[in-house]
Amino acid sequence: MTPAELSRTVRHAVCRAVEDGVLRVRTPDSVKIERPRPGGRGDYATALALRLAPQAGRPALEVAEAIKERIRHEPGIACVEVTGPGFLNFTLHSGAQEQLVRQVLREGPGYGAPRQPGGPFPHPDELRARVWADTLARLGAEARPGEAVRVLPAADQALHERLGADAARWALLAAAAHDAPKPGDGLLVQHERNPLFRVRYAHARARALRRNAAALGFGAAPDERVDSEDARALTAAVADHPAVVADAARLRAPDRLVRHLDVTADALLSFQGPAQSSSPSGVRHSVLPVGDEKPSAAHRARLALAEAAGTVLAGGLFLLGISAPDHL
Repeated sequence: MTPAELSRTVRHAVCRAVEDGVLRVRTPDSVKIERPRPGGRGDYATALALRLAPQAGRPALEVAEAIKERIRHEPGIACVEVTGPGFLNFTLHSGAQEQLVRQVLREGPGYGAPRQPGGPFPHPDELRARVWADTLARLGAEARPGEAVRVLPAADQALHERLGADAARWALLAAAAHDAPKPGDGLLVQHERNPLFRVRYAHARARALRRNAAALGFGAAPDERVDSEDARALTAAVADHPAVVADAARLRAPDRLVRHLDVTADALLSFQGPAQSSSPSGVRHSVLPVGDEKPSAAHRARLALAEAAGTVLAGGLFLLGISAPDHL
């Protein structure tokens, strides 16, 4: 179950509570799902009950319990707990990672993408505003009546000529609307300190891993038994992608997607190994066999997760209007 699916499930639980007469609230248009805060539990959490409590005229803990009773038996959810003043915490079934990877590989670069383009967004005839208007449409954001794209203009109107289309778009989208973009020549440097290079390099690494695995005679096969610290971080980044795209569209903030791709790239580069695991045995994990190792189920499963991450990076770059080459 992805965060987007969990969001819909929680929303439906609120609808049922309203229909049952247990809660008297307006059903939210969307439910924000996030990682648990310090002191929280499980895989995901939401503060929805705290938001609905004033409207319901009841303590947040009671609202949370009403939602919990209507969601705890949903497929994919192993446990629902109420913590603190009324946070709902969700633990997913152990097979959730495998299901997520299968979903991403099935849907391809369309995973998390809007079903249809949004816009059009009126905008002043200025370079950065044009790029933002195009990107918001790619993200599926619908322009509201009278809404126009307003961003702090770029100082250098010749960015495309100086940096090229990809680096120029990254520079114009990476900063929040109210911040000045930083289109330095560092975006052209092929080094992992350059965030654009790091994201595209991580995508290229995922594609290279697939080619190298094919040369070794094996392919990807999702499996729930991929469990290490780096695997959990990468799985979380892949799972969060649809919610990040939706938030970027809703908040008119493509910079959120830029930051998420950077996080995903970091997680993938840490995961692809070989790297020291956090296990007491000190066993080294890698996507590809090392030395005389033979391809195993673990290698196939790690390859599947790496391919899923590469798919997220390719899809995210496409939404930003930036190319994702298979070779760098």
